[in-house]
Amino acid sequence: MFDPNELEELREALEKWEETTLQQSAATMPERLKQFVTTSSEPIERLYTPLDIAELSYLQDLGLPGEYPFTRGIHPTMYRARTWTMRMFAGFGTAEETNERFQYLLGQGQTGLSIAFDLPTLMGYDTDAPEAEGEFGKCGVAVSSLQDMQALLAGIPLAQVSTSMTINSPAAVIWAMYIVAAELQGVQAAQLRGTLQNDILKEYIAQKEYIFPPEPSMRLVTDTIEYGMRHLPQWNPISISGYHIREAGSTAAQELAFTLADGMEYVRWGLDRRLPIDEFAPRLSFFFNAHNGFFEEVAKYRAARRIWAHAMREVFGAQQPRSWLMRFHAQTAGVSLTAQQPENNIVRVAIQALAAVLGGTQSLHTNSMDEALALPSAHAATVALRTQQILAEESGVANTVDPLGGSYFVEAMTNRIEAQAQAYFRRIDELGGVLPAIEAGFFQREIAEAAFRYQQEIDQEDRYIVGVNAFSDDSPYSIPILEISPDGYRRQVERLATLRRSRDNGAVGQALDRLRVACQGSANTMPYILEAVRVYATLGEIIGVMREVFGTYQEPSWL
Repeated sequence: MFDPNELEELREALEKWEETTLQQSAATMPERLKQFVTTSSEPIERLYTPLDIAELSYLQDLGLPGEYPFTRGIHPTMYRARTWTMRMFAGFGTAEETNERFQYLLGQGQTGLSIAFDLPTLMGYDTDAPEAEGEFGKCGVAVSSLQDMQALLAGIPLAQVSTSMTINSPAAVIWAMYIVAAELQGVQAAQLRGTLQNDILKEYIAQKEYIFPPEPSMRLVTDTIEYGMRHLPQWNPISISGYHIREAGSTAAQELAFTLADGMEYVRWGLDRRLPIDEFAPRLSFFFNAHNGFFEEVAKYRAARRIWAHAMREVFGAQQPRSWLMRFHAQTAGVSLTAQQPENNIVRVAIQALAAVLGGTQSLHTNSMDEALALPSAHAATVALRTQQILAEESGVANTVDPLGGSYFVEAMTNRIEAQAQAYFRRIDELGGVLPAIEAGFFQREIAEAAFRYQQEIDQEDRYIVGVNAFSDDSPYSIPILEISPDGYRRQVERLATLRRSRDNGAVGQALDRLRVACQGSANTMPYILEAVRVYATLGEIIGVMREVFGTYQEPSWL
């Protein structure tokens, strides 16, 4: 991309600059740190020039937007045609309370729903189960049955709104409830648009909200991919998630490498099921963190698209360009938010959101200023949504495609993150693949070590967090905090009891028996889960059958 003679001239000029102009400046104005690093503790050079990307081929490594390898974006015109989907994550207390928040956000200009579920739901328990005591509605909405899902989605035009659901181990069951709730509204499955997180591998690696052992869990994920391919052509049956890997403390390169390794493992399971790659690959989606290191995050997204495109075309043999491109959602970094001086979080979120947009995200959630203290209040969620709207309508960053493309710094960092990810792929292959690497604790140790290094830097004041170990004060926070009504738990338990009395329990028992037989065999479980949901079997009852057949997972110790 650069003339060799001009590169040599630049090399000589750079050496002269370092010996003269730079030294003279350093003598009177020394640099403020001995070493500058990214959020991932990677060194940042003083200056980047064409010498740092001398081997870069524009057409092979960057290409044009909407064309292989998609480094510069998956659409030719990106946000000039349509801005990213503004998908604010919401969920708390009862289904009715969360429905009110959804209606409010849609009225404020949100363009997609994103549902957060409470911990009992995430772990496959009904609200009234002994294991769920004390956890109702605290980190999301409680959904124990189709009845709850109907209340959650009441009055929402499901044929028009795209919905994302953050659910993993019980994903197939919650998805079935959504599909049936839509049917009862008169909306057919083929009309539904949205995304199911459904990424069980990252649960073993980082988030730890698993139920079953890896093998049956992967079977369930593959069942949903197959069912979605055949019946829900507009739905993404999985969102392969680096977000939680980064929240657990990984570096940007680890987030990228571990997420894409998981994605390739799902592709292998689909191929082992004999699913045509060009029929299921276009519906695979991704979910990344948008952390504090602005340029590092932009480079991460650009490297992700290039790696995925190469893997899908060259490794897995996909023939259709839609199978090569990576579509991803981004969420600002919850782990970066502070309880101290919470208004500072508005600034953090704005910078992180800008990185996601300049990195080419397809949809975005911006965290609220109060999330280090409680679930978001309506006011805080509105400010977070307005942050996206200001970026889209006032900043001008959506007016051109990949505006940071060609930056010597960004391109050099994109190359470096890609090389680091490739090195991780080789290490995972040496361990026998993703599942053996999980069992060996490889991912978990790598993330733990990175998290420890980062915290040490803060504790030793090698890294400053404004309001925490720099520019701090003891003033109490003064922002309003959301409070969940304690009466919601009682109403939820009463609704469950009424449901169990009024439904056809004979039909429930028969549906659960058929599901048990399906789990014991090799049939796709989705039709049997849907049957059980339609007769109002609860989440806990359906997952209970699966626990009987599949067993539960206990993470081994690596000490």
